Amino acid sequence: MTKTWNQLFIRYGWLVVELADGTFDFAQETDENRMFLQNSLKSVGVDHTFLGDRLMIFGPAVEEDLFIEAINFRRRGVGEGLAYRNSRIADLDIYVAGVVRQLNRLGFKTITSCDGHGMRRSLVVAQRLTEKDEAILSIVGFDRVRPSHRNGELKLECRERNTLLDVAERLAILDSDLLKKGPAHIQETFFQHRLEHLLEIPGDSGNESEVRVYVMEELSPLVDHLTVDHAGNILAERTYRNGNGPTILLNAHLDTVEPIEPGRNILKDGPIWSSSRGILGADDRAGVAILLELANILHQTSCFSGKVKFIFTVQEECGLLGAREVSDHFLWGTDAAFVVDRRGTDDIVTSCGGTIPFCDPAYGNFLESLASGGGLDGWKTVQGGSSDTRIWASHGIQSVNLSVGYRDEHTEEESLDVNACYSTVQLLKTILQSGRQLRQIIRQINRSNILREAL
Repeated sequence: MTKTWNQLFIRYGWLVVELADGTFDFAQETDENRMFLQNSLKSVGVDHTFLGDRLMIFGPAVEEDLFIEAINFRRRGVGEGLAYRNSRIADLDIYVAGVVRQLNRLGFKTITSCDGHGMRRSLVVAQRLTEKDEAILSIVGFDRVRPSHRNGELKLECRERNTLLDVAERLAILDSDLLKKGPAHIQETFFQHRLEHLLEIPGDSGNESEVRVYVMEELSPLVDHLTVDHAGNILAERTYRNGNGPTILLNAHLDTVEPIEPGRNILKDGPIWSSSRGILGADDRAGVAILLELANILHQTSCFSGKVKFIFTVQEECGLLGAREVSDHFLWGTDAAFVVDRRGTDDIVTSCGGTIPFCDPAYGNFLESLASGGGLDGWKTVQGGSSDTRIWASHGIQSVNLSVGYRDEHTEEESLDVNACYSTVQLLKTILQSGRQLRQIIRQINRSNILREAL
């Protein structure tokens, strides 16, 4: 997706606050860095002006490749090891500048850095501030965070230098207060930030291309295989650890029932979000955010052994059209499916209206007990309506649909409880951590079904 001006500035090293569309506060920046930006913008013909600390840009953001070309020059990055002392962006490799500037803003004094120049791993060495730092920096997107041989230093590595640009954006979300609250609170903050962004992307039924591109960009570095089928569904999968475990399907739908109103605002009353006009779009962007969060958690930790298949369907609101087109081959071998597209909180939907079962009753009971045992009280099995869950169940897969916190969907009164939404992340994480038990209960159900058919 095309990046905004604000994203470009942050990704490539400028400390900036967006005041309004096209207007930015550069009070934190040095005169030298402002001049570097001004000359770079001029070189690609961007109409702009600086008024004191404020930059005003008159026109849409340029493509990222063009912006890189504008800020690049021969021998860019020479002297980067000393860059923390004077904060000169031009002293840093292009892809690492944003990370270095944000780390120093947060108090992590960087010692040296290199973006790898597309030939080797990117590396930043920074001084540790507290014992929590290793855990905090692990969740912002570095592929590897490890202590240096020098006491009090951390080595921060990325396999691909493009990853550094996304890390810079995540670091820009943080401040000293968030750092004090620790990794768990920071992880939830990142989740809410992604959720809010998803609620801003248009994509009603049949017009999901923009949100599909965003999801694929986010998911691509986190999975082994990623494709779009003939219907427009995103299909992805990854094997975790040695793959010895269950095969889990995670599903949400990309489309909203109607277009998101351009220019609307997301209203926040504590954890309850709503829209200033039109639908909010939490049905089912909340589910999409949950699955992307889980993909990140699985990438960062070793809490699960087995295979996870991700399906982001299109045109669910038109009668489950996308789900109906998913190939049998992709679904083959799936042990259990979890759909995240249920209104309210703490519901585990196990049937459509009590007449079309999605799973064996023993499976629903197992999930209830798993939630309770994980300290997530209140989750209970209920009857529900139609959803993509119905399609996966028709393939003989033990399937449920989980609440994601929205209410009054398909209306202007739609709202979302973001705390309840994140609770669904926690439930699914607990389920994945219990993969061995999950596999055992499914085997028991399958054996019982075979015996029943034999009789």
